[in-house]
This record gives sequence, C-alpha cells and structure tokens, in this order.
Amino acid sequence: MSHAAGVLVLLAASGYAVSIFPHSILAFLLFQLSILALYLARMRPWLKTTVAVLALCVMMPAIGTINGYYLEVATQVGIFAALALGLNIVVGLAGLLDLGYVAFFAVGAYLWAIFGSPQANRVFGGGFPLAPGWFFVFLLVGLTVAAVTGVLLGLPVLRLRGDYLAIVTLGFGEVIRVLANNLDKPINLTNGPKGITPIERPPLPFSPALLPGVAPSLLYSLYFYFLVLLIVGIVVVVNRRLENSHIGRAWEAIREDETAAQAMGVPLVRSKLLAFACGASFAGVIGVLFAAKQVFINPESFTFLESIGVLAMVILGGMGSIPGAVLGATVVTVLNLQVLKGFSLWLNELRNAGTVVLGYDLANLPTQLEPAKYERMVFGVILVLMMIFRPAGILPARRRQRELAEPQQ
Repeated sequence: MSHAAGVLVLLAASGYAVSIFPHSILAFLLFQLSILALYLARMRPWLKTTVAVLALCVMMPAIGTINGYYLEVATQVGIFAALALGLNIVVGLAGLLDLGYVAFFAVGAYLWAIFGSPQANRVFGGGFPLAPGWFFVFLLVGLTVAAVTGVLLGLPVLRLRGDYLAIVTLGFGEVIRVLANNLDKPINLTNGPKGITPIERPPLPFSPALLPGVAPSLLYSLYFYFLVLLIVGIVVVVNRRLENSHIGRAWEAIREDETAAQAMGVPLVRSKLLAFACGASFAGVIGVLFAAKQVFINPESFTFLESIGVLAMVILGGMGSIPGAVLGATVVTVLNLQVLKGFSLWLNELRNAGTVVLGYDLANLPTQLEPAKYERMVFGVILVLMMIFRPAGILPARRRQRELAEPQQ
C-alpha cells in the first residue's frame, strides 16, 4: 500500500500544481512522470487500472480545460503512440526494418480528407463532402485500405532483408509522398502541395447547446482526446493478444533467425505479410483520425523524417515492448512539443530582457541558437547515448533484455 499511497499523492500533487500554475511546463511534466510512476509501482492490477482510468479520463481532461495546450499535447502523444505500436509489430516483433511507415499513415489521412471534404467533387462531380457520421465508417475503410497497401508493399520485398529491405520501404514512403504532391493533374485527386481543407469532423455525441458555457473548440478537443485514448487502448489490447499468440511467436522466430524459423515450419510469406498488414492497419486508422482532427493536410505532414521520428520512438522505448513504444512516443512528443519549444521561448525571453549570466549578456546570443531548431540533433544524441548505456531501451521487452544482458561469468 505504500507504493499506492505514494503514487496517489504524486498524482494529486501534480494535478494541483498544474491547476495553480497552468502555464508551467514543469508542472505538466510532473503529472506525466506521475503516470509513469503509476505504471512502475507495485500495486494490485485492479487498483492500478482504477488509478490509471482516473488519471487519464478525469484528471487529464480537467487539466485540459485549464490549459487547452496540454490537451493538444496529450492527443498528439496518443496519435504517435498508436503509430509507434503499429511500427513495433513490424520492427520490434518481426524484425523487418521499415523506413516508410508514415506512408500508411498518409493513406488513411488522404482517404478521409478526399471524401470528407469538397475535394472529391473535383473527381466525382458532386455529392461531397460526406456526412460527418461517415467518419466512423472510414475508420474501418482506412484500416482495410492501409492493410491491403501493407500487403502490396510486402509482396515484392519478401526475399529482402536488413539494409535492402530498409531501402525499399524508404522508397515506398517517398513514392506515396510524391504521389500526394503531384496527383493534382490531370485529375485533381489530392490538390497537390496546396493540401486539402476543410475536412469534416466527426459529429459530437451530444449537442453543444447542452453545455452553453463551454466553447465548441474545447468540446472537440476533449472529444478527439477520448477518441485517441479509445483507439490507443484497442491497439494495445490487439498488440498484447498478437504478442502472446502463435502469430507473435512466429514473428519473434523470424526476427531471431529466419532460416531456423523456416526450418521449424514457420510460414515466412504469410507471417511477413501479416506483420506488414497489421502494422499498416493501425497507421491507417490513426491517419483518418489525424485528418479529421487537423481539418487540413498536405504532403509535408508525411515526410521521411516523420518515419524516422516514429522509429526513434520504438527504439527509445524498447523494440518489441508495448509499454516501451508508448513511453517512447510520449518522450519524443513531449520533448518536441514542450521541452525544446519551452526552452527556446524561455531563452528568448532572457535574451529580450537583456539578462546577464556570469558576465555575459544573453542579448548577444545569436538568434539561430534556439533548441527547438535542433530537435533532430537532440534525438540523435539521445539515441546514441541509449545505444551506449541502455541498448534494450527504456522499458525493454523481457526477452530482448535477456538477449542483450552480459553473460554471467
């Protein structure tokens, strides 16, 4: 009970700190660390689940009503957590290095963006955008189309391994981005680099008139937060079931030694195609939601660097680890959206105020010295340090941790 009491006190203290200091990045980081402490605490499963539901479904929305930016950060964390969990199947479980994973994300996003906006009228003549309720149908459509796309990618690369597979998947991701950038002629399907807007949002489950004092933008932010939370929960459950099934064990066998796995009767073709399809389907679903949330998308949302970012999340958290993928997505997203940008703003405030530190006037600092501009370098440094000091990741899978452990003398 001491662990439970400590976690409850930490959650309560962090929630109170955010309410008192709604614009403090440190207070919100303390709340996020308290959720990590909850996961690591030795508590009974039912109690841990109850406290987690309380933190994510009650405290987090309450914090979001105090400062809407925190709710945006939490929603972005959920989106990238779902992407990382999908890539974790392909890279972490099956050992297939995919550098074009964001292509499946783009497929789902453009599906709803085209049919959920007036853009489809340029192709089909009229009758669009579809009603907002079609959003939920397109979640399944995005899942199916992205899974089929994953199979189509997997078919020609089944014989490839390692670097060759990575190069082909990288090329596939760039092909999808270039197609989105150029399919504005002769038929304007994607509107090219201009992007597509406005995109329909899903209907609220109740009329905004029932809460006259709440802004519609806040209602939609809360709505998308809970939608993302629901999707991440489903993806985690599916991942757990797959990991503990014979399919998951086949993927792990392929990852460890493809030749030995084939000799033991593991169907390589079917297993690899299934890995690509499962990973891609999660990205397709979250892509549909991303398009509806952003209301605007263009090809610049699906660059190669986005695939590298998701891969960094999986490696940082621990390849093959479900909680590791979620933690990796949280760390990278918060580092990008909060820590580096917040540090840049704070540094600019000190520069503008003419603060002097150790005899040096910060007003003389070059304007190029902004941490937010060096996020990729920061990610690179973190990954290098992780590979040196903790190669299995922050929360590694047990089997992966045993593989990398030093042999006992």
